[in-house]
Amino acid sequence: MVYQYLIEISKSTAISCLLKDIAQFSTSRRPTTSISTDTYYTTENMLPNKKGATIATFLPQVDQVTACNLGDTLVSNIRPYFKKIVYCTAPAGCSADVLCLTPKSSEYSALLYSLLYDDHFFDYVVSGSKGTKMPRGDKNQILLYSVKLPDSHSLSKFNATAMPILEMQEESRQEIRVLTNLRDYLLPLLLNGQISIGD
Repeated sequence: MVYQYLIEISKSTAISCLLKDIAQFSTSRRPTTSISTDTYYTTENMLPNKKGATIATFLPQVDQVTACNLGDTLVSNIRPYFKKIVYCTAPAGCSADVLCLTPKSSEYSALLYSLLYDDHFFDYVVSGSKGTKMPRGDKNQILLYSVKLPDSHSLSKFNATAMPILEMQEESRQEIRVLTNLRDYLLPLLLNGQISIGD
């Protein structure tokens, strides 16, 4: 995203810290009945190469899931080299195979997403992953990821640029979902002759 630009404009005042200084893993739980397939994230419906997520095909048969909230960043923790990441735009839930990182301050939400969106982060997670067939990231190692924290003025400038971008991305995703649903409804009707192009 625009994180590299942020670091360039704040090199003299940015401080080095660890990911755990600005974020933590969500430990709250949310009733499964309070979410939908549109607000549930698993490693199956999160898309590789940072392309967001599709609507889940099912909800888990459990009473509660990990709670995710606006401003959280979700990262699939299975096979991290697939680079699956989502910025949370509404109250949601995720499976145990997805890490929900919550910013310790709301002003860090776009920054957190940008930090984790970077290829360097995924390379770092892969370097500490465990297992061969289904490697998983090491949660303790992830929290030790080194980051640069800009000064408050630079962070404000960053948020002024980054937040509208994140909002536009979400609007585009919603529009794509509406159009996809419309296509899936109309195409069978068109193919079996119930409607025509003229209709």
